[in-house]
Amino acid sequence: MNTRAKLRGVRLSTQKGRLVADLIRGKTVEQALNILQFSPKKGAVIIRKVLESAIANAEHNDGADIDELKVTSICVERGSFLRRFRAQSKGRGAAINKPTCHITLTVGDGRK
Repeated sequence: MNTRAKLRGVRLSTQKGRLVADLIRGKTVEQALNILQFSPKKGAVIIRKVLESAIANAEHNDGADIDELKVTSICVERGSFLRRFRAQSKGRGAAINKPTCHITLTVGDGRK
């Protein structure tokens, strides 16, 4: 049984999010939470919250046993950009793109 949690529009670049996602892919839930707790990256805090949400969804909606859950898949996709402008010389403006991403995390016990 697979259970999913999504977080959309996070103020984090996809490259930085994928670095953290690669650390926990395929690990048990307990190991993943431990890795994320001691990782110094900003994405670790965000992905930890998504993982805790997926665990709560699995327990409440599907009645899954938390001890048997694994991170079956985690996907960090590019979202839209927050476009900002900064003043430059001679009346020009320089664009500042602030990236966002969408995080989809699936936990399961290995059975269908």
